Amino acid sequence: MLLFASTILLSAFLLFLVQPIIAKQILPWFGGSSAVWTTCLVFFQVLLLLGYAYSHLVTNRLAPRQQARLHIALLLASLVFLPIIPSVALKPAVDTDAAFRILLLLTATIGLPYFLLSTTGPLLQKWVAPRFPEKSVYRLFALSNFGSLAGLLAFPFVIEPFATSRTQSLAWSGAYALFALACALSAWRAARGAGAPNIVDTGAPQPAAPTAAPPRRRDYAMWIAFSALGSALLLASTGHITQNIASVPFLWVLPLSLYLLTFVLAFEGRGGRGWYERWMLFVALLFVVGMAAGLSAGRGVLDVGLAVPLYTAGMFVAVFVCNGELALRKPAPRYLTHFYLTISFGGALGGLFVGLVAPRLFPATYELPLALMALAALALAVVWNNRFLVGPALVASLATAWYGAEYFTFLRDDVIYMHRNFYGTLRVREQGAGNQQVRRLLHGVILHGEQLTIAPDRLEPGTYYARSSGAGRAIEAKQSAGPVRLGVVGLGVGTLSAYGRAGDSVRFYELDPDVLALAKEYFSYLGSSPSQLEFVIGDARLSMERELARGAPQRYDVLAIDAFSSDSIPAHLITREAIELYMQHLASDGILAVHVSNRFLDLKPVLANIAQVSGLTLRLVSDNPPASSPASITEWVLIARTPASLDHELLAVAEPIEPNPALSLWTDQFNNLLDVLKSRPIDEFRRLFGMS
Repeated sequence: MLLFASTILLSAFLLFLVQPIIAKQILPWFGGSSAVWTTCLVFFQVLLLLGYAYSHLVTNRLAPRQQARLHIALLLASLVFLPIIPSVALKPAVDTDAAFRILLLLTATIGLPYFLLSTTGPLLQKWVAPRFPEKSVYRLFALSNFGSLAGLLAFPFVIEPFATSRTQSLAWSGAYALFALACALSAWRAARGAGAPNIVDTGAPQPAAPTAAPPRRRDYAMWIAFSALGSALLLASTGHITQNIASVPFLWVLPLSLYLLTFVLAFEGRGGRGWYERWMLFVALLFVVGMAAGLSAGRGVLDVGLAVPLYTAGMFVAVFVCNGELALRKPAPRYLTHFYLTISFGGALGGLFVGLVAPRLFPATYELPLALMALAALALAVVWNNRFLVGPALVASLATAWYGAEYFTFLRDDVIYMHRNFYGTLRVREQGAGNQQVRRLLHGVILHGEQLTIAPDRLEPGTYYARSSGAGRAIEAKQSAGPVRLGVVGLGVGTLSAYGRAGDSVRFYELDPDVLALAKEYFSYLGSSPSQLEFVIGDARLSMERELARGAPQRYDVLAIDAFSSDSIPAHLITREAIELYMQHLASDGILAVHVSNRFLDLKPVLANIAQVSGLTLRLVSDNPPASSPASITEWVLIARTPASLDHELLAVAEPIEPNPALSLWTDQFNNLLDVLKSRPIDEFRRLFGMS
């Protein structure tokens, strides 16, 4: 039995380790969007469903030796996919549907290996079930989830800090080859032992034990409902965190690790009974209400130190309830493939709804409040006959519905346009009247630019781009010598085009084509600029790499990188390799201006370390305008090849930044946003509740 248990453990470890390995490699190809991880999770869940369906069908339709031959043949075929390194030929084109391209890329890179890994748990458990008592079979399910949890946690703490992406892929591929050998040996041993007295032929009909009643329709319905809700809560909570914090593997891995831990706790412990008790519903409902309330608290902006603990802990207890209820309803081992297939079907339904259906069905991110309301309602149905829990469940259900409605209202306050696509929700809000009427573009809850709509100075650059800001000073310093060529990463509402004069040119790089459409339709900066405007749609780094490959460096006088004011930053745009790429597009005395104003992250030492290693000059321009000014408090880091490039009276306010030797150098292979977090949970908790 050691062979079977070891094979299950190794397969589960590799099954979930490959997820962050492959997702991080393709993340920069799609602009660093958090939707990349959500789409990857949908792919993994659907393939998991197909793996469970395969296990169910072959163990019920084929004889043991036929099962072994088929599975060994597929294992041999899967070795063709190794090593699992994404082909650059699959990088997305400008007009490509991002979600479809991600699914295609994953299928071509890890499709068959991942499918076979997903079959291992239920398939081997079915093969060895006759040798185990009922509770022990489901302990193998817990063992499988433990292996998955170990694989996930190994990535951010053991593998990512010490290995490049290529090394990770090669090492995983070698481990997969070892798994294929062990699994083939397991299939051969199971087939040989099928005729032994203590092994039951799983391909033949088996008489049911007196207590092994077949699952009822209600059982199947509850399996689907709880597994779908658990999956939806995982993806919706992860999406909420990564859209408002950062698209980095640790913040992908944390919720998924907790999700797997709930399976271990629900199906293991106390003799295989699991640790879940029905009274835990009360604790979960408290978190559900708190999560719903947090969606619109503080105008939808919670500090990272509070938001991450709230939504990860809340997701954990909520999903633990879902999986705990599944554990209470698990069938006899005879029906274990029915059970696994059904809960994987429910998980895939939840994942497909959040990852693919909701972005196309809803104009904003409604799936998290809807999932919370659905869980509260389902919990109420479960405890309807429990006189101790029905009251709290009813109150929690009503409170969750009320806070959910508050969130829906909050999203529509003063909104004249709202649209959702692969990259998130865009809203145009209009507030005020007369000369104070202002129009704002928001991505989620993050301001991406604003403009006065009626005031005489409506074409004056404001917010992060005022003339007193680092970007404004750098541009005007260069303009004092004649016409300039400006590059801008991140269009926003096109504010920086206000600096363009006749004879100047401004080239914008924008990931989301819908942002360009909104900037042209609802804001007037672009339409009023006398300069020559150019627009490049797609990830800025990929676009710049293609320009260099064509032998067309842009030779910008100023290149402004405005991609980091959001809480979900594209880390691939602020690595050493990225900075080197930008410098190749600058004129010899050009200035790279990087906007680092950020509520949660201190990116200044990241740039200081890169500048030191690359031999570049770096200065910080902090702007703290009066409250009456349309300008915002900003921090811009200016980088140039030599100090002489920053020697201008307009840049006299710039200050040097000291490198931080305690912070690792950020490269494409190594970067860690946790090192640059500004706040901590306890501090934010005290601030919210007015505690000293």
